[in-house]
Amino acid sequence: MTPTASLKRVLASTFVGLAALAALSPAAAEPLAKRNGFPDQPIRFISPFPPGGGNDASTRWVTARLTDATGQPSVVENRGGAGGNIGARAVAEAKPDGYTLLTGQVSLLAVNPSLYKSPGFDPLKSFVPITQINAAPIAIVVAAASPIKSFADLAARTKSDPGKITFATPGNGTLSHLVGVVLAKENGVSMTHVPYKGAGPALNDLLGQQVDVMITSTSSVGSMIQAGQIRALAVTSPRRIGVFAKVPTLEEMGLRDTHFEDWYGFFAPAGTSPERVAYLNETIVRTLRTPEVTRMIVEGGSEVVASTPEAFAAQLRQDVERWSKLVKLSGAKVD
Repeated sequence: MTPTASLKRVLASTFVGLAALAALSPAAAEPLAKRNGFPDQPIRFISPFPPGGGNDASTRWVTARLTDATGQPSVVENRGGAGGNIGARAVAEAKPDGYTLLTGQVSLLAVNPSLYKSPGFDPLKSFVPITQINAAPIAIVVAAASPIKSFADLAARTKSDPGKITFATPGNGTLSHLVGVVLAKENGVSMTHVPYKGAGPALNDLLGQQVDVMITSTSSVGSMIQAGQIRALAVTSPRRIGVFAKVPTLEEMGLRDTHFEDWYGFFAPAGTSPERVAYLNETIVRTLRTPEVTRMIVEGGSEVVASTPEAFAAQLRQDVERWSKLVKLSGAKVD
C-alpha cells in the first residue's frame, strides 16, 4: 500500500467513526432552549488548516455531537493558508452573531502574531474565547519502518551527523517548529527543519520516509499510532496520557525546558453578545463532557478541559506572552 493510500485509509476510518458518533442514539440530552431565538440556523466552524491535522480533528470531534445540544446543524469549513491566518482573519471579520466560529490553537493565536508582520488579527482583541477544548503534549514521531527506534537513538544520530536528520512540522513558526528549536538550542538535538502547510501533507511524507521525524500535535497522530503506522519517540507533557501512556516524556529523559502543552479551542468574533457566548459555552462544554466525545479526545492523546470563557481568556494571555519570547529565541520570521 502506498503512503498516500495508507494515510487516506486512516483518515477515512476517522471520518467513519465521527459519522457513527453523530448517529448514536438516544442523544445525550435534549437541545438547550434557545436564547432570544438563538440559534435558528446552522453554526459554521472555520478550521484554518487543511483536513487531516489536529485542528480539523478537534473541530469534528465536537461538531459531530453538538447538534444534540443546539438543535442546529454544525458545518465545518477548512480554510487553510498562511499558517492559519487566512481562516482566523475571516472569522475576525465575520458578523459577530454567533453563527461563525473559529477553532484556534496555540500556534495560530499565541505564536503567529509574533511570527508574521501582519497576521490580519489581534489574538486578544479580534476574538472572544468560548472554551478550551483540550490540553495535549506535542509528540515526536517516526514512521513505523524508520530505523530510529527511540529518542536516545535520534539524539545520538543528530550528534554523530549534524544536520542530516530532517524533521517535518505543520509549518514554519508553529508550536512544533519551536519545540524543534528548543531541542536544538537547549539540548543539542539539532535537526533540519522541513515545514509543510498543515499536518496532513507532512504525515504523508513521513509515512513515505521523505522526512525522518515529525513533531506535531498528539491529535494529529493518535489514530495512526494505534494503527501501527507511526511510532512515538517522546512527548512534551509533564505526564503520560491517553494512547501515549507508554511513551516517555522529554522531562523524564532529563531534557531542559521541554514542558509544552498544545491546545485547541473555540472563538467567536469580537463583539459577539455575552448572552450568545454563554450559550455557546454551555452547549459546547456539554458536548465535550459526553462520554463519546471525551473518549475520542483522550484516545487522541489529549485531556478534556472544557473551560469557562474567562479561564480560556486567561490561558490565552499567558500563552501569548510565553510563545512570543520563544519566537524571538528562534529568530523565525515568515514575512
